[in-house]
Amino acid sequence: MRVWVDLTNAPHVPVLAPLVRVLEARGAEVLLTARPYGQTAELAALHGLAVEEVGEHGGRSRAGKGRAAVGRVHALRRWARGRGFDAALAHGSTDQPMVARTLGFPAVTMFDYEGARLQHGVNCRLAARVLVPDAIPLEAVTRHGAAPAKVVRYPGLKEEYALFGFAPDSSVRGSLGVRDDALLAVLRPPPELALYHRVGNPLFEEVLRRLAADERVDQVVLPRTAEQGAGIRALGLRLIVPERAVDARSLVATADLVVSAGGTMNREAVVLGTPVWTTFAGEIGAVDRALIAQGRLRRLARADELVIAPRGPADAPVLRDPALLVDLALSGLA
Repeated sequence: MRVWVDLTNAPHVPVLAPLVRVLEARGAEVLLTARPYGQTAELAALHGLAVEEVGEHGGRSRAGKGRAAVGRVHALRRWARGRGFDAALAHGSTDQPMVARTLGFPAVTMFDYEGARLQHGVNCRLAARVLVPDAIPLEAVTRHGAAPAKVVRYPGLKEEYALFGFAPDSSVRGSLGVRDDALLAVLRPPPELALYHRVGNPLFEEVLRRLAADERVDQVVLPRTAEQGAGIRALGLRLIVPERAVDARSLVATADLVVSAGGTMNREAVVLGTPVWTTFAGEIGAVDRALIAQGRLRRLARADELVIAPRGPADAPVLRDPALLVDLALSGLA
């Protein structure tokens, strides 16, 4: 079996890397492409994945994104033609299902945030199968154009599969200059370039300033792009902004608190038992609504609501074998 995996954003790397390893262990040949955006290719290398970068990111505007998407679809079609793929797999790639449809092999799309309407409107119609967590109701997927028969709802969080077999590296803290006796806060800025995140979010900067003023705390901020990192450093606050991709999951596993305006890092913290707050200013998705209702994820409205304290003992994480996701995604397609 020959499978094409497309990575369009850095958070997709830890999700899909375990699936790639399962496929390769089963004898499949897996070829990977990556959109040149943020630290996607760099993080892929950190996970031992060899990728070929194709296309470009379109920036903030809808017009720019549209032009980049058209260009990348054409470039990917040239790249994929004649390679004999049996199936394609991605988490949120809009480009891949278009290419797979025109070249005549099935594509599987995954997502766990149903609010990206434009993206899912394409993916749900063109993909042969749509994988989502069971916290997302069927009607939230079919409203994007997916036929009910192609929707597969898997149990739990995608991070429970992504973290299967994970062992944190305790040396990451020291390598970044985190003090041994400090409370560690790990932060992820808003996805400012995403079409689904168009709401101003001054709260994140207020949190940075509050943590910087607490001498007990060392905060590590993991930017999405080099430009975002430069902007955070320019604030002149007491914080650590790595220059390159790092093992963020090990930081989260050993942190005392996590604050993120995105999704994947928040849910990694949930799985690993690290106290976590979301500053996401857009429409909260079904997965996060469920976690908030369970008390496993907290929504931060004001910086002074943040609890800055040593983390307590955590229950053993619930982890799931990624082989199940591979079976749900690809069985019967090729």
